Amino acid sequence: MNWKAVAAALAMAGMAAGSVTAADGTHDSRVALMKQIGGSAGALAAIAKGTKPYDAEAVKAALTTIAATAKVFPDQFKPGTDTNDEGASPKIWENMDDFKARAAKLSSDAETALAQLPADPAAVGATMNTLGANCGGCHKAYRLSK
Repeated sequence: MNWKAVAAALAMAGMAAGSVTAADGTHDSRVALMKQIGGSAGALAAIAKGTKPYDAEAVKAALTTIAATAKVFPDQFKPGTDTNDEGASPKIWENMDDFKARAAKLSSDAETALAQLPADPAAVGATMNTLGANCGGCHKAYRLSK
């Protein structure tokens, strides 16, 4: 048994669970959730690029974190929380249904990949292309450049 992979999976699962309970709609909670997604995407990218060896447990942990975090992320944008967040466009609150649909698609695509787990770095790369398109589209529409 690969204990490092098990430890990584448990850590990622713990972060995903923590995101559900620690999220409070503040700028800091939004950033923390995005960092969880970004960290998971980074882990997948390292496997896809070959800088880290393929590890099915690490892939599962990353996809699980992305799926779980994307589900709760829109809840951080309640009415009245649109001030003092230099990264969030007011368009989020104007187009909340679209914003939620984009997050749901990211979560769904991560769950689909989890159910049909990418079996090698090339497949992880293909999954990253799909997930990255979701992230990029949402950032283009709803993230303000600094």
